[in-house]
Amino acid sequence: MTVLRSSVDTASDDHRSNREALLEKLAAVEAEHRKAVGGGGPKYVDRHRQRGKMLIRERIEMLIDEDSPFLELSALAGWGSEFPVGASAVTGIGVVEGVECLIGGSDPTIKGGATNPWSLRKVLRANEIARQNRLPMINITESGGADLPTQKEIFIPGGAMFRDLTRLSAAGIPVISLVFGNSTAGGAYVPGMSDYVVMIKERSKVFLAGPPLVKMATGEESDDESLGGAEMHARVSGLADHFAVDEPDAIRLGRRIVSRLNWRKQGPAPAAEAPPPIHDPDELLGIVPSDLKVPFDPREVIARVVDGSDFDEFKPLYGSSLVTGWARIHGYPIGILANARGVLFSEESQKAAQFIQLANQVDVPLLFLQNTTGYMVGEEYERAGMIKHGAMMVNAVSNSKVPHITVVMGASYGAGNYGMCGRAYEPRFLFTWPNAKSAVMGPAQLAGVVSIVGRQAAESRGQVYDEEADAVMRQMIEDQIEAESLAMFLSGRMLDDGIIDPRDTRTVLGMALSAIHSGPVEGADGFGVFRM
Repeated sequence: MTVLRSSVDTASDDHRSNREALLEKLAAVEAEHRKAVGGGGPKYVDRHRQRGKMLIRERIEMLIDEDSPFLELSALAGWGSEFPVGASAVTGIGVVEGVECLIGGSDPTIKGGATNPWSLRKVLRANEIARQNRLPMINITESGGADLPTQKEIFIPGGAMFRDLTRLSAAGIPVISLVFGNSTAGGAYVPGMSDYVVMIKERSKVFLAGPPLVKMATGEESDDESLGGAEMHARVSGLADHFAVDEPDAIRLGRRIVSRLNWRKQGPAPAAEAPPPIHDPDELLGIVPSDLKVPFDPREVIARVVDGSDFDEFKPLYGSSLVTGWARIHGYPIGILANARGVLFSEESQKAAQFIQLANQVDVPLLFLQNTTGYMVGEEYERAGMIKHGAMMVNAVSNSKVPHITVVMGASYGAGNYGMCGRAYEPRFLFTWPNAKSAVMGPAQLAGVVSIVGRQAAESRGQVYDEEADAVMRQMIEDQIEAESLAMFLSGRMLDDGIIDPRDTRTVLGMALSAIHSGPVEGADGFGVFRM
């Protein structure tokens, strides 16, 4: 039998305390997300509504199929920066007329939807996801262009937004722009470089320069409508392909465009009858210890995520600090690599490299469940070839061509982040649980290393080491690294695609796998040289 059994005691004190700690972190994440949903605040939201306009998330809700989910991406982008949480934009994956689409748009209640450095990063990440997974893109367009005080950070790299739209089109991935308001300056190129454009009567305004700038540049007198209104673009310039009478009509036309795309997934849809896990996903809240130094069995997570809790483990007696095996999630076959005791040894590295090769041989996507402190150090392990074995695993991850999905369940430290397909290794999607932490090493270890180096330097100069200053320095470093390793900090810098509730892991993975199967799933033809 390959159905996983569970030894979780939900009545234990440890389970209860772990659950409470995680619920507290989830509440903090939700509080920050509410700030993003709140847009520019009551004053600007009310003013937007008084103009007869829907909010960005209301537009998305009307656009996607009734009762279908919307997987929001990078929801906390910009957290901890001088810019609003959410980066004044919304991006995500939703189903429109049965077609999975990448949907994005600026929030016009925040500085008129102007693009800031974090919204640029968010849009570019969304474009990347659309390209990698072959998802038609729908832009809900209403933006005043660049946030001018930050132009030095967005003007030059911002050109990639428009480059991406043309490359999507060239790859046969449709790009649709539904223009709900002003789309000026650089923002005018979004409809200009889209395959399909819908504009709204007396609402949409698309021009490279508004009337004041035209007056300054050429001396010409003009008004918004004659310069860039929807009717002019529909009747004269030809930029508008469809002329809508109001916002609901624009959304209706957008849905009709998608219905006529003749779009086909290149892989299967999620299985309608996929058996749910036999163990309760709600129990995930108490499985991960609040102290990440305490190990936990990732099979308990797998048992609450995969179809029927059915997991066929590969090499279970070898390299036991890494669990590998085969399963299905919403009917999709998946290979899983999950850290069991944090540290990766030579055996785990070799096991991972072989397993990744096997997945590529049969075109099966890989799921990395991270909870790692990195690769083992010490004289014994160096002599046994830890570097070359760790490099073997990193090589396999780097050159694997099947889609990867990463979920950071706990710790993600050192080169373990690399070997377990961290952000730099371009997983198709990377999600984080709210308790997760990631850094080059733990705060205490990093502070200790700096202390040792300082102590040795003082001794080499024949100086007395200042122990009091050392204690202050160590505490400062520990506090800094702790703050910079938290999930909220990492998500704010877009080092993941979002913080998710552990109980939603199966659903999120199912949506990600479905998106992935919009395009081909093919393994690598070969790998780099493995040092044996």
